[in-house]
Order: sequence, then C-alpha cells, then structure tokens
Amino acid sequence: MLVTRIKAKSELEEIFSGPGVAIRCFGCKEVFFPEEEVLAELAKHQKNLVGSFRLDYLCREEFSQEYLKKLETTLNSTNRLVVFSCGVGVQVWAKLLPEKLVLAGCDTVNVNGFQGLTPPVWQCRQCGECWLNVTGAICPLTACSKGLLNGPCGGAKNGKCEVHPAVDCGWLVIYKRVQAIKQPFLSGRKVATRDYRRLITGTTTREA
Repeated sequence: MLVTRIKAKSELEEIFSGPGVAIRCFGCKEVFFPEEEVLAELAKHQKNLVGSFRLDYLCREEFSQEYLKKLETTLNSTNRLVVFSCGVGVQVWAKLLPEKLVLAGCDTVNVNGFQGLTPPVWQCRQCGECWLNVTGAICPLTACSKGLLNGPCGGAKNGKCEVHPAVDCGWLVIYKRVQAIKQPFLSGRKVATRDYRRLITGTTTREA
C-alpha cells in the first residue's frame, strides 16, 4: 500500500449513499494509513453498511481471492464495495469483482521521487488525486500508455493501443467496465481539470 489520505467528505457522502460493504487494508505497516479517520467515517455511515472488514495486503490477488471466498455471502447482498486502501488494492478487487461497483475511499499522497515501484506493474502512480471513482476503478494514468485523463486519443485500432499494439486500449477497458457495473459515474463527482497544486503542496480546492 502507498501513503494514503481519506477522501473529501463530499465524495464520501456519495460513496455511502447506498448500502455497501467496506473493506480497509492494513497490509503495509511502514506507511501511513488514516485508520482512525476511516473508522469515524464508517461509524457515521453505519446505517448503509452491510458489512465492514479489516484485511491485509489487498494488493495481493491470491490473498484477495481467498478473502472473497470467506466474504462471498456478505458481498452477494450488495452491489457496492468501498475499499479503503491505495489505488492498487482498489483495482485488484475491481478485477476480481467485474460486475460490482468498487469505490475508492482514499486518495494517495503524492511523494516526489522514485518510490521503488513500477506504475504499469502496480497500477498506481501515487498521483495525489485518485480518479478511480470516475473511471470504473481502473486508473487511466497507468491503463493508458499516454496517461490520458479525459478519454482515448483516437489512435487505438481494433481495441489495441497505438503505442503498444499488443496491449488493450486502456480507455476501452474502462468503458467496458463502467458499462458492466451499470453506474458509470457518481453523479456528484464532476470530471474537471486536474488540480496539480495537490502534487506540490498536498492541498486541493475540493471541499474538505
């Protein structure tokens, strides 16, 4: 897990606007995870929680597959899963639950410099303003070879990337997923110009 912070209250209100299951990760002890804030938020939205679980290493697909077997009954009772982890954990669970609405409860904290992770492998650039709740729990920065945030470039052919023809177009993958989960966008989350001040100061103009 990368360094994370809880999402803005306005976005959390919409994330918990329907019944769902919450999962929080505690796999990486050496990094910061806002667990007290997450617990406070879960208590606030208790009425919409079908279940709440604390698991480790959500980023490890083999671990998560085993967890899913144990949580199958609870997960079958709702179409909404809220994951409090870095973007890697969110995307692993979205991959394992292709027809469920998997939502990120955290943003990453941007830390300048090389972190020892390869973004295409780990699917998260720790960019500081996570868009997974807009793009079907698939990161456009890592799924798209050009890192485009506002849709495909137009160079894809037969569903494959213009830059890497052996790779699926990231935005086509996103489109297919948001169609499968039948709720492509959260109504209150507007797609707007990216707030790059968050990368420099750690702050944002989004409502706290």
